[in-house]
Amino acid sequence: MPSLISQINDEKKKITVCGAGLVGCLAACYFAERNYDVTLFEYRSDIRKMKVVAGRSINMAMSVRGREGLKRINAEEAITSKGIEMYTRMLHDTHGNMNSVPYGKSSQCILSIDRRYLNELLLNEAEKYPNLTIEFNHKVKKCNTNTGEVIFENTLTGQEVKINSDLVIGCDGAYSTVRQSLLKDKPVNFSQSYNSGYYLELRIPPINGTFALPPKHLHIWPRGNFMLIALPNQDFSFTCTLFMPLEMFDQLKTSDQVIEFFQKYFVDAMNLMGKESLVEMYFSTKPSSLISITCDPHHGKKCVLFGDSAHAMVPFYGQGMNCAFEDVVVFFEILDSMNFDNIDKVLEKYSQTRVPDAHAICELAIRNYDEMKYLVTTKGYKLRKKLDNFLNALFPSYWVPLYTMVTFSRIRYSEVIAARKKQDKIIKTIGWASCFSVLTLFGFYAFKKKSNFSVLNNFFNFLHK
Repeated sequence: MPSLISQINDEKKKITVCGAGLVGCLAACYFAERNYDVTLFEYRSDIRKMKVVAGRSINMAMSVRGREGLKRINAEEAITSKGIEMYTRMLHDTHGNMNSVPYGKSSQCILSIDRRYLNELLLNEAEKYPNLTIEFNHKVKKCNTNTGEVIFENTLTGQEVKINSDLVIGCDGAYSTVRQSLLKDKPVNFSQSYNSGYYLELRIPPINGTFALPPKHLHIWPRGNFMLIALPNQDFSFTCTLFMPLEMFDQLKTSDQVIEFFQKYFVDAMNLMGKESLVEMYFSTKPSSLISITCDPHHGKKCVLFGDSAHAMVPFYGQGMNCAFEDVVVFFEILDSMNFDNIDKVLEKYSQTRVPDAHAICELAIRNYDEMKYLVTTKGYKLRKKLDNFLNALFPSYWVPLYTMVTFSRIRYSEVIAARKKQDKIIKTIGWASCFSVLTLFGFYAFKKKSNFSVLNNFFNFLHK
């Protein structure tokens, strides 16, 4: 990455990043890379020194957008080498039989990586910059998004600390104090909703020092209105997450009820966890809620929001972290082209660019819950997936499957939804049966005659208008 020091005034701009989670660490690194004076504040203690870290621990599924964020600070290889590649969804039926459904082409995969481990690696990256200071045990109490003044409380001493900044970066999560301050300082359209599904984390331990299930897959036990998923870890265990309505959790009040429930719906997972261990894990914590948050704009006069602070989403598309990292990439693409002297215009353009995409991926994430817990088992879903893959093979520039656009490209999320609507219109127009018969004939003819598909290409151009 070229140095941008020459674009900054002699007096370094002071950047205050609130929240040293995944996106906060990445954003701090981006600013430090450009020679800004950066201070990264974190409410918790240093997680690298903690035995147990409170909060969410659903594994991260890193894909193209997230990797791009790491690549631009030369950290992609160091961090992704610690992940485990997942090439397919491995579906489990109630009898323990498994069926593999590829995410995309044979070479395309997402990476499973532990949230805490990833956070620790990013903290290590942040500490490499001499112009970046990390302050743990500092809670945001108040933020003036017009002046850049932030008041923190040192949670160890109770002392208040006042910081003046040229720009405040809100990366303090779904219940962001920085965002709450922004809502008071200017008109902001804000929405939050809770998903019907709650989640509870479980674990499948290693067996004989290795994985208890095939590791190159995201395992799913789809059961209609609830599901269990499992992602592989570096220590050969699987992090499992049970998603289902709260009323279903509430019905399982005894050890026998939990075992009976798992015996009926997740027998193979239960056998790998062990009944005693399952019961202990189930009752050791309460189910957690899933929240979806959107706001518009994502900025104030001297403030910008990244990640969950701006757009918390349910985890069913595996895009929360990826979208957050892309926030940083998009912001700095704009900042690098316009310079900090034009920060007002930078912030305005960032919100204009990013808000539609943030709203779009929040919507897609909610939709994907239905796909994962139910639709993946239906004939219609399987048929559509085959059709999408067939058309993509014939016309890679015209027809890209929905999941591929979201996960294996940097196509804007808002454009993904628009493209999917066009695809649905095409399929509805020509019909399923005629689509398969006509395209099979075209494909066979093209293969034999090595046609350039000019006729069918013109047809797709017409339908896309």
